[in-house]
Amino acid sequence: MASRIADLRAELTEAEQLSLADLTAEIRKIGFSCLACGECCRGEDNSVLVFPHEIRRIRDATGLSWQEVAVPPEEGEWDREGYFHTLEWRLTKAGDACRFYTGGKCDIYAIRPMLCRTYPFYLDRRRLMASECRGLGGEIGITEAERLAEQLIARRITEIEEGIALLERYRDFERGPQGKEGIIVHDSEGEQRIGQARKQ
Repeated sequence: MASRIADLRAELTEAEQLSLADLTAEIRKIGFSCLACGECCRGEDNSVLVFPHEIRRIRDATGLSWQEVAVPPEEGEWDREGYFHTLEWRLTKAGDACRFYTGGKCDIYAIRPMLCRTYPFYLDRRRLMASECRGLGGEIGITEAERLAEQLIARRITEIEEGIALLERYRDFERGPQGKEGIIVHDSEGEQRIGQARKQ
């Protein structure tokens, strides 16, 4: 655990030193223009990682409860007391689409999570990567590319900081058979038990 935290701290330093100008130039070279097709908001594989502070912002703006905004992923392990342990949160879905994608638009566009703001791009260490998207290759101006580059750097820094906080608060547990006691979500704020009062 300590070595992984040390690795993340090194990655954080690296992320804080990323060149905005270089990243902007890379984005412009690849090109991107959103076609508003909504394909990134729909589909069986659609899964948007969302951090606690983002959930609060959406919850406060919409009046929805925490678990109406986000749910734990289905991947995890059981402990010997019958609790299912998993990591972090995903935006809730309605069928195969994000619950906030209705009528062909995003209902929370102004406060959408960082993953959505930077799609289809993401950073793998210093490398700019792109998910499959029909808008790739489109024309993008320097102002928009720079704004996207700023958000990508901020997202990368936040992802690492959240990862460090998660590991610092994580308490391991003895594995056991499947049970029915409930769900424990490990996130950057500690252990959150589904069904119990959530920290504000």
